[in-house]
Amino acid sequence: MSDRSYLEEISIRGLGIIDQSNLELSKGLNVLTGETGAGKTMILTALNLVLGGKSDSALIRKGSERLLATASFSIPSGLKDFIRDEGGEVEEGSILLTRSVGMDGKSKAVAGGNTVTASSLARIGEALIEVHGQAANTQIVKPARQRELLDRFGGDEISKALSDYGSALTLYAELKERISSMKAKASQRSAEIAQLQEFSAAWVKLKAVRGEYEATQDEINRLSSVEDLRVAASIADSALNGEEEGVLTALGSVRKALEAVKGKDSKLDQIAQSIAESFHLLNDGARDISSYQSSLEADPDRLDLLQNRKSEINAFIKKWGAGADPDVELIQLASRAKSAKESIADLQGGDERISELEADLVKAKKELLGCAVNLTRVRQKSAQLLSKLVTSEVTQLSMPHTTFTVDVSTPDYEGALKESDFTAHGCDEVQMLIQGHKDAPKVGLGKGASGGEMSRIMLALEVVIAKTHPVGTYIFDEVDAGVGGKAAIEVGRRLHQLAQHAQVIVVTHLPQVASWADSHFVVKKSEDGFVTQSDVEKLTDSARIEEIARMLAGLEESTSAREHAAELLALRG
Repeated sequence: MSDRSYLEEISIRGLGIIDQSNLELSKGLNVLTGETGAGKTMILTALNLVLGGKSDSALIRKGSERLLATASFSIPSGLKDFIRDEGGEVEEGSILLTRSVGMDGKSKAVAGGNTVTASSLARIGEALIEVHGQAANTQIVKPARQRELLDRFGGDEISKALSDYGSALTLYAELKERISSMKAKASQRSAEIAQLQEFSAAWVKLKAVRGEYEATQDEINRLSSVEDLRVAASIADSALNGEEEGVLTALGSVRKALEAVKGKDSKLDQIAQSIAESFHLLNDGARDISSYQSSLEADPDRLDLLQNRKSEINAFIKKWGAGADPDVELIQLASRAKSAKESIADLQGGDERISELEADLVKAKKELLGCAVNLTRVRQKSAQLLSKLVTSEVTQLSMPHTTFTVDVSTPDYEGALKESDFTAHGCDEVQMLIQGHKDAPKVGLGKGASGGEMSRIMLALEVVIAKTHPVGTYIFDEVDAGVGGKAAIEVGRRLHQLAQHAQVIVVTHLPQVASWADSHFVVKKSEDGFVTQSDVEKLTDSARIEEIARMLAGLEESTSAREHAAELLALRG
């Protein structure tokens, strides 16, 4: 048991009838006994809270403001990383799990000094403890639970086969999703290719050049205003070239007057120079206006052509562009047109990639099928062994004619499998069956077993599975339901065997079970009806005889009961 966890101590304050109590447990088989109503199951209730169970303010002892439950576990090195991932902290090989509940129903969970969620406590608890009671007996009739038990029994071989199958299923599902996604986009891709091809053809037809839109607009503005421009040019020409009042005539007179006194005053010479330069500039402007006037004429055909070209460019930009400045937009569209051929080539390569992925999918399906077949094979192998071992156990638990069978059924691997056949857990359906005698039909556990038989079958399963499963602590409540006599002795013997591989904690009313304990605790109620620290006692050997005698006869001073108790205790050897 050195590589397994175990529960070292549980401390309870203010829970139900328990005022305060500390219970130091040992490895091996720990038995809790006591009169009905003494609070034995309250200890399990506290442990359920510590392990993330549902909190309820109704559990708080009358007169207390809150309840507090704490459990200390010894933790093997293999579980440390898992517990840290859940938010807990292992120190010196142990962890303290704490749960408190207030009158408002709110609870607080702590793992190794760190505050965690109740769900984190539950996940940690699943790795530490296996609890069996009426709820567990209800769960075992479910196919998923039965498959889980078989897979646990199969150990590393099933674990590896299930891991291989899971990896193959994941790869297959991913390939299917990729192919489906690519095919869904195929129509979009075809539309995108067609759009690029249409754009490229339209761009070639447009034959746009850089700056064309602005130049076109300028020419349209000029041709649309020929008369206005002619009038303005004529007025300007008259003002410049008029023979009597023209600016050039007047400026020429000024120029001649200044030329007449040239050289007599340098300051006036500078002014004359500026006026001469102005005359030359105006003279050049006058010639340009005359030339402009002679070239200025209406051209309706040219105007129509330019307006049509402008409309053509605007229509192209509206369809293919983003509405920016037209000349800037044309530059960007020119760049897009330049890369369109490469884009089309890239998009057209998608069909080839789909074909490659479909070929990969065929291979992945074959691999998945192989992994599913292998998983079935190792499950069936483990099922045969589990059936044999559990049948042997239940036969010795006063069910001598009962046969336990684990049936692994699967779809026809040679036929046409449906996608739904490949679940996350494989293609198998696992069913646990019992046969009351050799001529009786095989029926499911939920239909063919009484409550007492179910308890014994669960015990038999755990005795067999515990040899391979790493859970460190098993708790049994009501394992003795419907059991008595020789069967009760065998239940105790099997619990003792289970305790060779793991820590076992049992709440029992049966002296035949209690006699197999490695550590025996008795829970009593004080006179005021509550359980305090002094009311939970670990019994010495002599005290055990008295307690088991009480359980046998209901009397504390029965000589024959003490003798019988001593005989039961002697069974352990």
